[in-house]
Amino acid sequence: MSKRYRLCIILVTVVICFVFLFPTLRWYYMVPKEEQALALNSREQIKIYASERALADYQNFREIAMASGGAPTEMAPLVAEAKEITKRAKAKAPATWDAAEVLSTIPGRSEVVSIMETSYRDRIFELKNLQKNAVQLGLDLSGGLSIVLQADMDALSGRLGHAVSDAEREDAMEGALEVLNSRIDRFGLTEPVIRRQGIDQIYVEIPGTADPERINSIIMGRGGLNFHMVDDEVATTFNTYYTAHPTTTFDTNGNLVDPSIVPSDVEILGVYTKDQYGLDEFQGYTAVKKEIGLDGSHIQSAVVERNNVSGEPEVTFILDSEGGEIFYKLTSANVSKRLAIVLDDHVRAQATINGAIRESVRLTGFGLDEANNIALTLRTAALPVELEVITQQSIGASMGEDAIRQGLYALIGGLVAVMVFMIAYYKFAGINAVIAQILNIYFMFSILSAFNFTLTLPSIAGFILTIGMAVDANVIIFERMKEELALGKSRKAAIDVGFDKAFWAIMDSNITTFIAALFLSQLGSGPIQGFAVSLAIGVFSSVFTALFVSRLIFDFQTDVLGSKAISVSWRIK
Repeated sequence: MSKRYRLCIILVTVVICFVFLFPTLRWYYMVPKEEQALALNSREQIKIYASERALADYQNFREIAMASGGAPTEMAPLVAEAKEITKRAKAKAPATWDAAEVLSTIPGRSEVVSIMETSYRDRIFELKNLQKNAVQLGLDLSGGLSIVLQADMDALSGRLGHAVSDAEREDAMEGALEVLNSRIDRFGLTEPVIRRQGIDQIYVEIPGTADPERINSIIMGRGGLNFHMVDDEVATTFNTYYTAHPTTTFDTNGNLVDPSIVPSDVEILGVYTKDQYGLDEFQGYTAVKKEIGLDGSHIQSAVVERNNVSGEPEVTFILDSEGGEIFYKLTSANVSKRLAIVLDDHVRAQATINGAIRESVRLTGFGLDEANNIALTLRTAALPVELEVITQQSIGASMGEDAIRQGLYALIGGLVAVMVFMIAYYKFAGINAVIAQILNIYFMFSILSAFNFTLTLPSIAGFILTIGMAVDANVIIFERMKEELALGKSRKAAIDVGFDKAFWAIMDSNITTFIAALFLSQLGSGPIQGFAVSLAIGVFSSVFTALFVSRLIFDFQTDVLGSKAISVSWRIK
């Protein structure tokens, strides 16, 4: 491969790595601390913050409009909307958009508040997405949540219709662990830690600022996903009754004051959809049969697809063979009736049965966002056993800050010590190794950021170990070069032979290390996996920098700068 192509590959790699690393740099170094705190809030807290700020801004803009008529910087979203309204109306825009002009162009308090609230919400959600794409800090570095989940074996026994056997308990717990692992840690290699505790408990550590949404993401749909038939006649009768008696229909616990207003085999549930913040928004009540038509545990997969004819989004989910038979009988007997998807006593979606359905089920009549929410609910909600939080502990990050500082000192100290030794012992060739080491660190953190791996103390230890391993490759190459120079060979010949003879020695040692790291990542748990992943990343990166980047630097000095000798030892002139 020519030097030009190698240079292009390195430059492209550097640029791609920067793209991967940029979200991490932006989140930790460009986003103010107060904005980071906002982004880490729950959606309910964000909703309260955005609405309160929007109302406060509206009052402030009114006062400014009545006083000086200035245009504060917070008004930018309103100015953009006012310009759009003026453009649509084909009216003449004012020379200066001040508060008075904007408020006269956008009539109504609710419109102004809505625009400002949307602006705040979008900004915070953008930061939330940025944080998700940045390198996450482990529980030992950032603090976080420590949670113990209790499996409800009584509910499982009721669902099975008999006492839970030891084998069924084990299957249920293993299934719950598998679902939680795929839901919380999609890579299954690093933090958070998810493990069995006792015979019916699961221990979870979630790194990061204590966020109630993270708990909800764990226990959401804790086995309470079911399909029920809707009783439209009873629903219509109940809603008529509720309209006439809005304050006396339910008691303080949400139970019917007079249960006789609905048949004994029917229950009244609330219908909910997701609002702009992703929170449940109450839409009304409906009546469903108490008898479960289909248990959600029979769902194997759920995806959103586009209809080939209309292009409308559809939710398609696949049932196992047992669920397919149950659903076929249910839908055959209820054609043209409505089916409700019920999650934790909330009706999440309703669909009309158009015909008998067996294993592949298609739901239509939703917008794209609603379809995605339903598919997510179907995919993640059905745990084999219900889970509930019995203990929750928030761990502070003050010790983590000290650990980060000490880890960085160790990383930088080790890097500097290696650099000093390489330059002192191998002269100018040592500078070559230093450049390769710096790029090695850069590539490692870029890969960490690209795959959203979690940075823990064991991960930092793996990176520090990689620094020493990476320089081994350079040492082997340089020593081979010195041997060739001692035989009287030219610079170019010594470089070619040095890299060629060192290639398999370097590859053998790194391949064996990579295999060991691979086994550690698969067989180890928690911190061991974090160490193994960082070690594997470091092995891959160090081989690239030692054999590819370092070689290009030597060739550049030879062919472009015209160097005739190699500055690789104090004993060789």
